[in-house]
Amino acid sequence: TAPEAGAAIHTDFQEKFIRADIINWQKLLEIGSWGKAKEIGAVKTVGKDYVMQDGDVVEFKV
Repeated sequence: TAPEAGAAIHTDFQEKFIRADIINWQKLLEIGSWGKAKEIGAVKTVGKDYVMQDGDVVEFKV
């Protein structure tokens, strides 16, 4: 899950997980920037039950 993936970075990411913003790396590369991807709605916000997918680029909200 997203919180478990966050724990690989730091345990606080799992313990204090709020949500995560996710986009596939190929889609992000195609769009050109995180800001533009968010602006056009290509970044999705997910919760604690989200199962990380191969190729996900994630920004954790803790």
